[in-house]
Amino acid sequence: MNKIVNIAIVGLGQVGIYLYNELNSKKKEIEIKTGKKINIVAISAKNKNKKRRFKINKNIFYSNPINIFKEKKIDILFESIGQSDGISKKVVEYALKNKVNVITPNKALIAKHGDALAKLAEKNKVNLEFEASVAGGIPILRTIKEGLATNKINKVYGILNGTTNYILSEMENSNETFDNVLRKAQKLGYAEPGNPKLDLNGFDAFAKIRILSALSFNIKISKAKCIMEGIQNIKLEDIKIASQLGLRVKLLGISQMINGQLFETVHPCLVNKNTYIGNVNGVMNAVITEGKPVGESVLQGEGAGPGPTSSSLLSDLLSILRGNIKYPFGISSLKRRSIKAFNNDNYTNSLYLRFEVRDKQGVLSLITNRLAKYKISVKRIIQTPDKKNKKATIVIITHKTSEINAKNCLSIFKKNKNILKFPTLIRLYN
Repeated sequence: MNKIVNIAIVGLGQVGIYLYNELNSKKKEIEIKTGKKINIVAISAKNKNKKRRFKINKNIFYSNPINIFKEKKIDILFESIGQSDGISKKVVEYALKNKVNVITPNKALIAKHGDALAKLAEKNKVNLEFEASVAGGIPILRTIKEGLATNKINKVYGILNGTTNYILSEMENSNETFDNVLRKAQKLGYAEPGNPKLDLNGFDAFAKIRILSALSFNIKISKAKCIMEGIQNIKLEDIKIASQLGLRVKLLGISQMINGQLFETVHPCLVNKNTYIGNVNGVMNAVITEGKPVGESVLQGEGAGPGPTSSSLLSDLLSILRGNIKYPFGISSLKRRSIKAFNNDNYTNSLYLRFEVRDKQGVLSLITNRLAKYKISVKRIIQTPDKKNKKATIVIITHKTSEINAKNCLSIFKKNKNILKFPTLIRLYN
C-alpha cells in the first residue's frame, strides 16, 4: 500500500459522520502509528444538505456511491449505511471486486452475506473487516481471531444489545413501564427514534450471534431456524417478581456446540443477581467465551453509539494500514465447514411462567395438572390475588424441561376462559 491512502465513506448517519470527524482529527496520530497518510477523497449519503453533527466537505460529496470508484482511486472503503441488502451490499461487492479494502459496522450485511463477501475479498486479495459489527467498542472479533486463535472455543454468549440492556436495567431502577423507558432510551439516543424494532425483537443480537458462531467455531454462517425472542413482552411486574426471587431479566445471545451440532439462540433469560452477567447493566455489553485451554474469557464495554463503534472502525483501519491481508473469518473460506444445527425442541431450561387468571377455585390445580401431563414439574408457586377485580396472578418456576414440552403444554392454555391472557414465559439461564 502506498504511503498516501485514499479513503471513501459511504453512509453519513450517526456512525458515519462521527467516523468522518475522527478520521479528520486523528490523521497525525494515524500516521505516527502506521507510517501512512490518510486522505478522505469521497463521501456519500442520501442527502447532501442534511443538518449533521459535523460539517462535511461538499466538494467530495457523491449522490451515487458507485460513481466514486469510477472517478477516484480508492484504497479503503468504509460502508456505514447499515442495510442487509440493497445499496449496502452493492457498494461493498463493487469495492471488493475492484480490489478495494472494506471496513463496515454492518452486522445485518455480514450475518446474511458474510460468506460470499469473504470469498470475494480472498479472491481479490483485499481485507474485509467488521470488528464494529459486534458489541460496539469491544474488540471481541479480533480477540477470537487472534488472541484466542489456538483455543478450541465451545461456547460464546453474552449481552449483545445495549438498547435492550438499558431498557431492562432502567425498568428495574426507575419502576417505570416498558413504553416509558423506551421513550427515555430514544431521547438519550440509545434506541432508534423511528423504529427500534430490530433491537427490541432480538434481531440485532441474533445477527451478532451468527457472526460470533462463524468465527468461534470456524464454520460457515448458519441459516438454520432458531429461537429468537425479544423483550417487547416483558412487563414491569415480571421484573419486580424476578427481583423478589433474587433474579434479573437479561436478553442473552447464546451459541454453543452440543454433541458436534450448532445451537444458537437469543431470548430473555432470568439470571441470578449475584452472577457476573447479572450485573452488566445500562448500555453495557459483555461477551463471554468458554474454550480450551484458556477457560473462560470475559470482555465488557459500551456496545452502542457512534463513539464505541468508531473506536472499532479505526482499529480495523490501523490493522489494514499496517499491511496484512487477513482472512475475514480468521481462516480461509475453503476450510470453513457447514455444520448441522441442534434440534431446538431438545433445548432444556427451568421456566418462569406467569398466568393471569380468574380468581376461582380449581384454576391452580388445572394449571399444575396440565404441566404434569407434559412432564413439567413445579419447583415454586407464587400466588397474588387481586380480590377487587376477581383476578389473580400465578407465577410458577419449573424444574428443567424441554422446549417442545413447554410449547405443547402452553398451547392448550389459549383455549381456557379462566386464563385471561396467554402465559408469559421467561427461561432461567442455566
